[in-house]
Amino acid sequence: MSQNTFNLLVAAQSLAGIGALVTLFFVSAPYGKHSRPGWGPQINSKAAWILMETPAVLAPAALFIVSGNRSAGAIFALCLWEMHYLYRSFVFSSLQRGSKPSFPVILAAMALLFNINNGVIIGQDLFVKGKADLIDLLDVGRSLGVALFLGGFALHVVSDAIIRSLRGDGETGYKIPRGGMFRLVSNPNYLGEIVEWIGFALMTRSIAAWAFAFFTFCNVFPRAVSNHLWYHEHFPDYPAERKIIVPFIF
Repeated sequence: MSQNTFNLLVAAQSLAGIGALVTLFFVSAPYGKHSRPGWGPQINSKAAWILMETPAVLAPAALFIVSGNRSAGAIFALCLWEMHYLYRSFVFSSLQRGSKPSFPVILAAMALLFNINNGVIIGQDLFVKGKADLIDLLDVGRSLGVALFLGGFALHVVSDAIIRSLRGDGETGYKIPRGGMFRLVSNPNYLGEIVEWIGFALMTRSIAAWAFAFFTFCNVFPRAVSNHLWYHEHFPDYPAERKIIVPFIF
């Protein structure tokens, strides 16, 4: 891949983030608690998550293989990346409950294209261009990035488990999440994702990783606001002290 092509793909991802940030403040993505008709054909959410997230598993791994790069930094970065995306693609999806089609095909297709692009530019920057070779865990900034990634991932997984535990077999309704970081914010799962990818960018110092961290914030922050407002609208007893996504602040 030429440098110009790489730069174009990174710029496109950043612009897509800005577009998502603006759009999603006016139109909540129609899945989950914000599902509504009028968005075309739908598929099962388990199938949607596997379809959307699998390219992010495969693309960086493929570029790692073809690059021939076997530095310790490259292997470490790939392991962290795959830990997240194997969870998102297969573990998270397999644990979801419900079998009715509820995820718009158009959203799944858009996410599929994003993950192909994201996986390619991450793999190109870290493994082909060798940016991951420079990872040194004795460097304070990079080791802080690793800590943020692992902490964000743990927060993300634990928060998913709390949400999942709210429903028994056959249940489809929504309840107020309690426990964990839900005591402080309405969306600790999204907070975990943001922290995770900021940490990954700090660790790798990759422009592609920073573009992804920026897109993640632009994509999930409006969703977090929508979720917070939705909970207050549907549950009169929703804890008033909870912030949207940043504990004690916002």
